[in-house]
Amino acid sequence: MKDFLSLSDLTRDQLQQIFDTAFALRQQRQAGHPNPQLLAGRTLAMIFDKASLRTRVSFEQAIVELGGHAIVLGDDEVGLGRRESVSDVARVLAGMVHGIIARVSEHQKLLDMAAAVPVPVINALSDRCHPVQVLADAMTLMDEFGKDLAGRTLAFIGDGHNVARSLAMICAMLDMQFVIATPSGYELDSAFVDDMQVAFPGVNVQMTSDPSEAVREADAVYTDTWVSMGQENEAERRRVVFADYQINAKLLKGQPEHGIVLHCLPAYRGKEITDEIMDGARSRIFGQAFNRLHAQKGLLAVLFD
Repeated sequence: MKDFLSLSDLTRDQLQQIFDTAFALRQQRQAGHPNPQLLAGRTLAMIFDKASLRTRVSFEQAIVELGGHAIVLGDDEVGLGRRESVSDVARVLAGMVHGIIARVSEHQKLLDMAAAVPVPVINALSDRCHPVQVLADAMTLMDEFGKDLAGRTLAFIGDGHNVARSLAMICAMLDMQFVIATPSGYELDSAFVDDMQVAFPGVNVQMTSDPSEAVREADAVYTDTWVSMGQENEAERRRVVFADYQINAKLLKGQPEHGIVLHCLPAYRGKEITDEIMDGARSRIFGQAFNRLHAQKGLLAVLFD
């Protein structure tokens, strides 16, 4: 594995290695012991086309705690594809640092970078997928239900966008059932579903327009903002379209009693999720956010081994 642009870059064994490493490093940290300096002498460039809280802090802190150094570059400093071509930026960085982490709008930029350089490139979010997020999501599910998640059900309520695609993929790799409830026109795209069927024969992905149906057997109910960065001009229309897809007490009456609630954040309280649920007994949302640090450590440790 040279790059981590999508979960499809991993074998199941590599995914398991990331989880095993992440849990071990987390246990060390929680016991008050420093992690081994696995990135000693390594510098990673972090490019952000988009604003970031959890992704930036988790990666930068992970790099530091593993003994490495991060150089953070904002869009105004780099201007990928505007000030310089994507491949030229990547080539310059690859001559000075040991890896590139990029949070971009267009997934093609990541593909262009990875093709241009010999150093690892990591997808910190793109319009196609968000693989580093779902590593932490899976850890959170394991914290709740045990390391073997086979047969568990995750229901995603909302837009069939980048997070939903990555969730579908990690559920397939962990032998989970993935159910997604979306308004008409916001489903997982057919090309992605076709690719899933090829990559994971027998994959269990169910699509519905009824949130109540989706949560009925869900061990975890997951949501995300209805309006992602770059969709601000669609905000009012989306709030109307998704109004019946809010995670609230009424909807969760249909979820099994042991079920939990997840959200990748940032959350727009009172829109896709209510305060009552976000701060309630079912919520594992902030533990999920904290797991971003440990998941990034596991990924970096395996990728740079």
